[in-house]
Amino acid sequence: MAELVDVPILIVHVSAREAMEQIRLAKARGLKVYGETCPQYLFLTAGDLDRPGFEGAKYMCSPPPRDKANQEVIWQGLVTDVFDVFSSDHAGYRYNDPEGKMKHGRNAPFKKVANGVPGLEVRTALLFSEGVGKGRIDLPKFVALTATNAAKLYGLYPRKGTIAVGSDADLAIWDADKEVTIKQSTLHDAMDYTPYEGTTIKGWPVTTLLRGEVVAQEGEFVGAAGNGCFLKCDISPATAPLGRRTIGFDPETGSLAPAKEADNSR
Repeated sequence: MAELVDVPILIVHVSAREAMEQIRLAKARGLKVYGETCPQYLFLTAGDLDRPGFEGAKYMCSPPPRDKANQEVIWQGLVTDVFDVFSSDHAGYRYNDPEGKMKHGRNAPFKKVANGVPGLEVRTALLFSEGVGKGRIDLPKFVALTATNAAKLYGLYPRKGTIAVGSDADLAIWDADKEVTIKQSTLHDAMDYTPYEGTTIKGWPVTTLLRGEVVAQEGEFVGAAGNGCFLKCDISPATAPLGRRTIGFDPETGSLAPAKEADNSR
């Protein structure tokens, strides 16, 4: 449909090889189709959904995690530029909470369980450890997937997404050798669980700067409340139409142009 009306599109939360293949084919044809995936599709599997009792609810999200073999397929999508963005799809549903996962009780059918997993705070650290640290991706690709590409897609580049004169000094300084075991007790997301509890990773941000000011140091917030600001997004070249249609369909009128006119519009 995006091709039909000549509108760029970002396909989010890609979890399966079939969807990834469609994005790859579209890119190969020169279409402005962008892809995004999330840590749950690199670190969780369908087996986590089958944990005893109600534990599987902690890993429920849409689309769901696939099998182990599919994890490697998604990794290859990051390596081969099928994916442009790596985000979290963070869902703030607590586990042991009457308004969270357990709203309809421990025996609720899956359709009655709040759908989604937390992952905002550990998103970049997971990718750094298993991507950069394991040699799957290099540091420039890590930066592109977690910062630069999103800034470009949403019309914030070069104010955001790059280190350059005139850009905002939003920086994360990493200790590439620091080992951290992920525990909910050390996170700051107001949740009561993390699906990555007990996972040991290597590489962790130790200092965060917002517009040149240190706002986090060694895992603790040291900034001042109220320093956030509204970011106006410009129209990005990445989201501009291609100026061509595969058939002579006019999205404004819903009519089809004659075949000859359609050929000329390509």
